[in-house]
Amino acid sequence: MKRKFNFDFLKNQPALPITLPKKEIDTKYRYWRIRTIYTMFIGYAIFYFTRKNLSASTPSLIADLHLTKTDIGWIWSTLYLTYGVSKLFNGVLGDKANARYFMAIGLFLSALCNIAFGMSSSLYTLGFFWALNGWFQGMGWPACAKLLSHWYSPNERGTKWALWNTAHQIGGGFILILGGYLAEHYGWRSAFFVPSVIGILGAIFVLERLRDTPEAMGLPEIEIYRKDDTAALKNEKKIHKDHSMKRILWDHVLTNRQIWMLSFGNFFVYLVRYGAMDWAPTFLHEVKHSSIASASAKAATFEFIGIAGAVLAGYLSDTAFKGKRSWVNVIYMVLLAFAVVEFWIIPPGHPVLDALALGAVGFLVYGPQMLVGVCAADAATKHAAATATGFTGLFGYLGSIFSGIGTGWIVDRYGWSGGFAFFTISALLGAFCLLPYWSVKRVPKRRSS
Repeated sequence: MKRKFNFDFLKNQPALPITLPKKEIDTKYRYWRIRTIYTMFIGYAIFYFTRKNLSASTPSLIADLHLTKTDIGWIWSTLYLTYGVSKLFNGVLGDKANARYFMAIGLFLSALCNIAFGMSSSLYTLGFFWALNGWFQGMGWPACAKLLSHWYSPNERGTKWALWNTAHQIGGGFILILGGYLAEHYGWRSAFFVPSVIGILGAIFVLERLRDTPEAMGLPEIEIYRKDDTAALKNEKKIHKDHSMKRILWDHVLTNRQIWMLSFGNFFVYLVRYGAMDWAPTFLHEVKHSSIASASAKAATFEFIGIAGAVLAGYLSDTAFKGKRSWVNVIYMVLLAFAVVEFWIIPPGHPVLDALALGAVGFLVYGPQMLVGVCAADAATKHAAATATGFTGLFGYLGSIFSGIGTGWIVDRYGWSGGFAFFTISALLGAFCLLPYWSVKRVPKRRSS
């Protein structure tokens, strides 16, 4: 008799009884919190190796296949469309799935899409495989949102989320350097084949290192372990037990005004973020006369300096602003508008100033990019964290669609001045949407031992 294969391993793992003494619980919790965050960090950084390699290879791709900027924008926009929808769809699934397998499978399939993209030449096949890549890329964030919400309590979530979030910048920065070097010396196709191998190895690493929730490992819930105020936790558990996925989506996301305003704000955050990230190498190559490798290396400062911006934003939101994260978002977005103008008006012949100005844009855009997810998780409760961040992510990648094809179309017709005016106005509109008077969310207080 043949054994029937099932997909139970993909489901959220059930809680195990707590049988360990307190000392062993402390030891096990410390070990797995560290192991979980560094595995998520490395895994999500590698997701960017199989996504942002297109930024570094764009100048070479345009020259080799005779594509226009609108063509490249269209390819980017196909990924942003499928990625945004995927973050919402997989966000709902992610709250019910085993994060370990969910993340590893997404990374593996993304690597396969990179191989197919690197073997393609026509605009339509390039667009198809990049769109498919976007869908599998959307399996990474929900898995991490779930793990961050279950392994780290609300009182520390801003800082821990910020530390994990630097994976964006590390992965994005290194692939800009590696991808630019590969594209210039070995052709643009190598910038997709090499990251695909790294992606497959990364998927194996994630599968071996990650586990699901603390409860699935016989540990208490994080709020109980850290002695947080348990009143909200009891209410969340009741909601999680009594409500279906459809009910949770409706009650905690679709009818939540704070989630909607965060989503609109995220639209503009991502428009500026991906506008700078995707188009900076091409702008530096065409306007500032940098080589492809040099332009990509300068663009990497956007990612690396962005690390400090994200970590500082998370720390300030937990400490100086006492959980009122929206104020941090607004301050960052207003300053972002000025940084975009600064990068735009620096004349050719000042490569160090170009790198520093682009780094300032990264510093300021990555604070809100990270905090919108934290705000969404705070507002929707941890049992709907992946769903809520998936919803805000959908709007973010709608903004990325406008950034991709919109920037390409504007620059083709109105030059780079039109493109940078587009980014500046978007930063100010984002600040308005993230104003704290839409709703203020405080982090629950810790109760004394």
